[in-house]
Amino acid sequence: VQLIESGGGFVQTGGSLRLSCTGSGRSFSSDAMGWFRQAPGKGREFVAAIAWSGGNTYYGDSVKGRFAISRDNAKNTVYLQMNNLRPEDTAVYYCASDIDSSSYYDSFYVYDYWGQGTQVTVSS
Repeated sequence: VQLIESGGGFVQTGGSLRLSCTGSGRSFSSDAMGWFRQAPGKGREFVAAIAWSGGNTYYGDSVKGRFAISRDNAKNTVYLQMNNLRPEDTAVYYCASDIDSSSYYDSFYVYDYWGQGTQVTVSS
């Protein structure tokens, strides 16, 4: 079972990136999915989460209004559209799945599967 992120890279302040996370080995269509990030020397920070149906989405305060999470269950894929990027968004971004769709969607410990991460670097 794997989650594989892609789409990271280097972008200037104000730019956009779209991250993808594709699952293999099992269907993730019934799982809640989340994105977290970790900057050097900092803990893992909640970015966004989405219910299995895509009907409910949640965002960390620092990305509200700039980032959008979505999913395509037919493709076993979740996306993170990141707009108006800032240098403080620089981090390794991880996707994760929560089999039980816990209400604690912003807590990393409820997630069962994790990707390997993709680097996002925003220059000032």
